[in-house]
Amino acid sequence: MKKIIILFLSAFALNASMAQKMDKPVEVGGAPMYASKNIVENAVNSKDHTTLVAAVKAAGLVETLQSAGPFTVFAPTNDAFAKLPAGTVESLVKPENKATLTKILTYHVVAGNLDSKALAKLIKEGNGTASLKTVSGGILKASMKGNKIILTDEKGGVSTITIKNVYQSNGVIHVVDTVVLPS
Repeated sequence: MKKIIILFLSAFALNASMAQKMDKPVEVGGAPMYASKNIVENAVNSKDHTTLVAAVKAAGLVETLQSAGPFTVFAPTNDAFAKLPAGTVESLVKPENKATLTKILTYHVVAGNLDSKALAKLIKEGNGTASLKTVSGGILKASMKGNKIILTDEKGGVSTITIKNVYQSNGVIHVVDTVVLPS
């Protein structure tokens, strides 16, 4: 009986420690990102993601990204969007381009909760490359370059995860330095 109680207390302490670690906020764009909040609730506070938030609103994806998920979101920064040709973002957020914008944004989302450890495991199992099916139906290739996780899009574009494992109540965000594009 004593062993059972010790095991129970050990498991309880481990779970409490994990919960505390998960609720320790990561700072993104000058704002703390809380694991108790959903993807949208956190993203709206990041000064580095104002373009992404505006695009998500223009595409009508706010409700989706507030749902239970879980989702893995590769979140491009404002600087990532600025790498696109001049006028691209302004054009994409127009109502007549909503379908294209939605396809691009959902290409940055994978169903499930893939933190960096899970991504690294998939990459290892795939002999150096993992194929991630995105919500848009496209494929992102994940690989490692040193300790960094690299994403390669269907057009051959490359993006690096710069901040990993930003846990959310409905998934995980990885901040990326380049917008990935579907074919």
